[in-house]
Amino acid sequence: MYTPPKFQPDRAKALAFAESRGFGTACAWNGRKPIASALPFCLDYGNDGTPRVAFHVARHNLLVGLADGASPWVMAVNGADAYVSADWYASPDQVPTWLYQAVHLTGTVRLLSDAELGSHLDALSTRFESWLAPKPIWTSAKMTSGRLEAMKKAIVGLVMSVEEVEGSFKLNQHKSDVDHVAVASALGQQPDAGARLLAKEMQALRPHLFADDVSQLNVMASLEGTM
Repeated sequence: MYTPPKFQPDRAKALAFAESRGFGTACAWNGRKPIASALPFCLDYGNDGTPRVAFHVARHNLLVGLADGASPWVMAVNGADAYVSADWYASPDQVPTWLYQAVHLTGTVRLLSDAELGSHLDALSTRFESWLAPKPIWTSAKMTSGRLEAMKKAIVGLVMSVEEVEGSFKLNQHKSDVDHVAVASALGQQPDAGARLLAKEMQALRPHLFADDVSQLNVMASLEGTM
C-alpha cells in the first residue's frame, strides 16, 4: 500500500479499525493471477500478541487450495470514502480528490480444524449479532444439529497470522485549518452516510476547530429537550 506519512495511522489504530469493520477482501496469488473474495472476519490475538484474522469461504472457493501456511495473502479492509470537490476549499487553485480509510493486513494463511471452525463461527455470529442489540443474540444452538453440520461441511475455515499492518487514512491532514474546516463542513452536509462519517473523523483530528459547532449543537439539543 502506498501511503504518504501524513496519512499513516499507527499500528494499533490500524488494527482497531480493521477489527471494528470486520469485513474485507482476502486476496492470494495462484501463480497466474490474484484470487479474491469479500468476506466477514474476526480479529483477535495469539498468546504471543500476533494479530490473527479468522474467516471462512465456500469449500469450492479457489482460495482454499492456496492456504498453504507459507504464501503471503492480503486482507484489504475498506471504510468510508467520499469525493471532495475543489469548490469546497477556501483556498484557490485546489483540485478534486477522494478521501477514504483503508487498512491492508498481510500474512500467511492456514486451514482451521473442524473444532476451530465451530468456535470461529460462534465468535463471528456473536460479534455481529451484538451490533443489533437490544435484539437477543442469535446462536447456532437454535439450529438442529444435522442442519448445522451440513452447513459446516459446505465451508472451510481459514486464519491469517498477520505479519504486516499498513493503513491509509486520507483525511486532508496536509491541508490548512481553514481548508480542513471547509471540506469537513461540506462533507457533513452530504446525503451520503460515508461522507458524513468522514466529516466526523476530520473533526476528531482537529477538535479545537469545531468547538463552537459542538457547543451550538449542545445548546440546540438542550432547548429541544425543554420543548
